[in-house]
Amino acid sequence: MSIRYVASSHLPTKWGELDIHGFEDSVSGKEHLLVSYGDFSGDEPVLARIHSECLTGDALFSLRCDCGSQLRAALELITEEGRGILMYLRQEGRGIGLMNKIRAYHLQDQGADTVEANVKLGFHADQRDYGICKDMLDHMGIKQLRLMTNNPVKVEALEKLGYKVVERVPLHQGKNPHNERYLATKEGKLGHLFDEQNEQGGG
Repeated sequence: MSIRYVASSHLPTKWGELDIHGFEDSVSGKEHLLVSYGDFSGDEPVLARIHSECLTGDALFSLRCDCGSQLRAALELITEEGRGILMYLRQEGRGIGLMNKIRAYHLQDQGADTVEANVKLGFHADQRDYGICKDMLDHMGIKQLRLMTNNPVKVEALEKLGYKVVERVPLHQGKNPHNERYLATKEGKLGHLFDEQNEQGGG
């Protein structure tokens, strides 16, 4: 993975004055973002989220998933905490791209679940690569995290990259009648955790 830092700027939002940092993958040409809030000079673990792009949920407020609700909740929690980051990775549709995601939605309309739809299109259930995060975290000087996620794969991926995830912070937002099957599939087939208690982890 060859991720290079491009530039940073201030980003005023409804939650506060954030900073936005741009990164580019010199191989694929994809552009990724890291949004930060607060001071990272100390050694304390940083509240963080890895958020894969979901145009339908993040920008169009789709109720087929919980992505947009999780994005907004994570930014709110980061600013309430006074210190944190959100890595926004351009990996639409768990890595299959926007047009294939719409094709997968069509298959779901016909009865497939979110995993079956990806597989029917010739993809793995989840094609995301969290190695993208390494150069972004190193640029920020972050080594320890409290990761906001329901997906233990993200915790394992960061730990394999050499970072310490001292806590998994559950993020349970956005459940509605339109995404009940989607969330059940994430839990049953992708191993997402929908408990109500923070988990202590590490490694």
